[in-house]
Amino acid sequence: MDDRQRLFAIIRDRSFRQGGRFTLVSGRTSTIYFNLKPAMLDPDGARLMGAALAGKAAALGATCISGLEMGAVPLVAAAAAMSAVAQNPLRACFIRKQAKDHGTKSLIEGLAEGEDLTGQVVVVLEDVTTTGGSALKAIAVLREAGATIDHIVTIVDREEGATETFAAAGITLHALYRKSEFAHDIEPGSPG
Repeated sequence: MDDRQRLFAIIRDRSFRQGGRFTLVSGRTSTIYFNLKPAMLDPDGARLMGAALAGKAAALGATCISGLEMGAVPLVAAAAAMSAVAQNPLRACFIRKQAKDHGTKSLIEGLAEGEDLTGQVVVVLEDVTTTGGSALKAIAVLREAGATIDHIVTIVDREEGATETFAAAGITLHALYRKSEFAHDIEPGSPG
């Protein structure tokens, strides 16, 4: 079994559910649900996701990786660590959904004092992508900070319109897996 197959098995066994009704972040309901946190926090899952994401981000020309809290934080950390193991270290940060009312009050976390994202090529990471709305919020913050974002890499694309949403914003979505690879008896693009 290769790394892609091993990661697929970890996600399937720890983070995928089919049957029942689930409300997604987008507000849509589905009979298919991915909660990638158990797979992301599994030691082998973290290593495999981190290596896959770091490799893909580097191949896309990234100098930095980022994503929106909460789901992307373990991904960004694992990918940053694995980029160093691969001798191609990537800077990393994450975007808060809202600034804290204390400390630096920043929406961008992970940058040391005096660091910024001006001129950085950032690849945004996501755990599960449905419509793309959450990632667009992170992208707006990163672009305002001077970063260039042309690519998003997600672990699972639910195949519900994110590719088109990102294309309209000049961004290409890359998925390690698609919902249809996990789900049985559904068509890509269906809300199932």
